[in-house]
Amino acid sequence: MSTREFTEAERRITLWGIAIVFLLSALDQTIVATAMPRIIAELNGLALYSWVTTAYLLSSTVMVPIWGKLGDLFGRKPVLLAGIIIFLAGSWLSGLSGEFGDLPLLGGGMVQLIVFRAIQGIGGGALFTTAFAIIGDLFPPRERGRMAGMFGAIFGLSSTVGPLIGSYFTDHGTVTLAGHVVAGWRWVFYLNLPLSLLSLFMILVKMPKMSHHAKGKIDFLGAGLIIATFVPLLLALTFGGHNHPWGSPLVLGLFAGSAVGLVLYTINERFAPDPILPLDLFQNRVFTTANLAGFLVSMSFMSTVAFLPLFMQLGQGVKATTSGLSTLPLMAGLMASSILAGRRVSQTGKYKTMMIAGICVTFLGIFLLSRMHADTTRLDLAWRMAVLGIGLGPGQSLFSLAVQNAMPIERLGVVTSSSQFFRQIGSTMGVAIFGTFLTSNLNAGLGKIMPGVDVGKLQGMGAARAGGAAMQLPPFIKTIITDAITGVFALGLYVVAAALLVALLIPQLPMRERSMMGAQASPKEDADDDDTVIPAEAHL
Repeated sequence: MSTREFTEAERRITLWGIAIVFLLSALDQTIVATAMPRIIAELNGLALYSWVTTAYLLSSTVMVPIWGKLGDLFGRKPVLLAGIIIFLAGSWLSGLSGEFGDLPLLGGGMVQLIVFRAIQGIGGGALFTTAFAIIGDLFPPRERGRMAGMFGAIFGLSSTVGPLIGSYFTDHGTVTLAGHVVAGWRWVFYLNLPLSLLSLFMILVKMPKMSHHAKGKIDFLGAGLIIATFVPLLLALTFGGHNHPWGSPLVLGLFAGSAVGLVLYTINERFAPDPILPLDLFQNRVFTTANLAGFLVSMSFMSTVAFLPLFMQLGQGVKATTSGLSTLPLMAGLMASSILAGRRVSQTGKYKTMMIAGICVTFLGIFLLSRMHADTTRLDLAWRMAVLGIGLGPGQSLFSLAVQNAMPIERLGVVTSSSQFFRQIGSTMGVAIFGTFLTSNLNAGLGKIMPGVDVGKLQGMGAARAGGAAMQLPPFIKTIITDAITGVFALGLYVVAAALLVALLIPQLPMRERSMMGAQASPKEDADDDDTVIPAEAHL
């Protein structure tokens, strides 16, 4: 099968289109968080607070490998269009949550929002993975480093502007249209609509047709078993230690259901003629080690970044908007190192050195954060976050790049989606597991000083002050909070150390100068940097 050559104009237009798609997906993960206190106050949903995020993460994560397989079978363009349309519909419905009171089957506004966020997540699962797969279609592996670095920078930009946009519209976006008051937080979801429509137009009209490279049928049973495996797992990690003890029948039942789903999935994939995630991929050392390292880095990333706003707002008593601005050094470091790492890989054709260097700097950054306390100054916090951002930058793209480079082009969608899948699972598990440690430490510390007070009541106080006032807590409570959070950071060091050990095992393959199709050559797995190339089948 021959490779289609795209013109520079086609590449440029397509890049702009998928950049908007990438920005759309990345923004949604950061813009909603700042609006949540106002949302739960209006929709009376404090008890369901975490489910707004969990619903999106669950649906988007389990759909990632399914969208990747569909992209290989039917082409990237129709899959990307379908994902954008579903994402657009979910965004519109999320903005309407609670506008018309209780609805049949769905109930109140908070339950409506959770359901509509799950719909949004189904579409969102197609955006990241298909965008990276299209980069793989357009550019040979050697050039993908530069492109991947650019998209890593877009992710960093969205992480910076998302909280600012969300807080601004939440506080100042309430308007009256035709006598009807539209609450400011609803614009957090409505803002997705013009971006979605613009990306739809560019992809429909400007994006060239990309022929798909794989043949086969959809493994519906395998897709269902993926969902049956990971939904109970993520739910168990979400419930465990929070609403239910780890040894409760519900949590143990969910873990057991997940294990049964995994066994059935493994059996099914051995005999399915066209599996969603072929098991033979795990025979490839690059695929296995790079995805495991990406999983661990994402877990450590979220176990740190997710709790930094809590450290600043509850531990240091700063406003929500101020805490968002305070993360600028982290995101600036992430953007800069992501771009530089991508350019360096494109120049040298070697990715392993940048991976290891990034993980080592990440370890240093998390160590520095673990040494903070309630009296840490803003400037002191800023440079520590900048170090962490510099370390995290290379990991935003290089793990996917290594996996893409190790596989033939007809499997591009599957391997790209798998990389994104394992990283999202790592992020979700990181928040759940380390969140449990944090809650346990906080409750233990608060219970000793103030019996009957726990972290849930502190969160309720934060929601009550959603208008923008900073939390003013007694110094001894701030000390308990900061010690608990920095304790979580210290635990994250073990995860980063494990990621470094796995990254050392990733084979360094030469980056291909051009894309290869069908059964043509694929890089040799050689830990000694041998630049020879052998057929793809030889290393499977």
